Amino acid sequence: MNLNGIKITWLGHATFLIDTPAGKKVIIDPWIAGNPATPGDKKKIAKLDVMLCTHGHSDHIGDAADLARKHDPKVVGIYEFCSWINKKGAKHIAPMNKGGTQQVGDIKVTMVSANHSSTIEDGTQALNGGEPCGYVVHFENGLRIYHAGDTNVFGDMAIIHELYQPDLAMLPIGDLFTMGPLEAAYACRLLKPKAVIPMHYGTFPALTGTPDEFGRKLKEAGLNTELITMKPGETIS
Repeated sequence: MNLNGIKITWLGHATFLIDTPAGKKVIIDPWIAGNPATPGDKKKIAKLDVMLCTHGHSDHIGDAADLARKHDPKVVGIYEFCSWINKKGAKHIAPMNKGGTQQVGDIKVTMVSANHSSTIEDGTQALNGGEPCGYVVHFENGLRIYHAGDTNVFGDMAIIHELYQPDLAMLPIGDLFTMGPLEAAYACRLLKPKAVIPMHYGTFPALTGTPDEFGRKLKEAGLNTELITMKPGETIS
């Protein structure tokens, strides 16, 4: 798939670092320091302009507060999450809710639904992280990327296709806490992306879904969606 000047690095699990054609760095669901899938040479983030967080679970925001304090990016998230991270030292928050769209630097971000849960573990407290979400990110070169966050397949993915027509989908396939390969293949039927990157698998033994099984389910469904299987730390462009 031609990304038209965009670079995507998978840091393992659901964490992606995206370089825009304008040289900006966007991170989605930053969990790096404690992420066993993140290669050692990718543990340090030198620059960050925008941070997108889909929900409050620690395997998606484990490094969010630290990175926000260090790099001062614009932090995008649902209202309750942004309120929490603001109290943790994030100076530039961009709260929104599902159905909303906002311009953040050189990208446009639309927040869409996800079917999951969301709690922020803060010390001994379990705080309300707001509802979970996904994002459709619109780049200046015309590319549209959908990051589903943690989710099951849901019928309104068809609406995401009709309204936003994402070119590339990043979908969880690990099963147990998210959809597995069967459901992710059905999600591709609804979303109709040109290509899909599987994520949220292999990090822990309990996440049993694999890209190979996902690929088989795509073929069984008669879909010609390009399957892009990345290794943690790998960059595509």
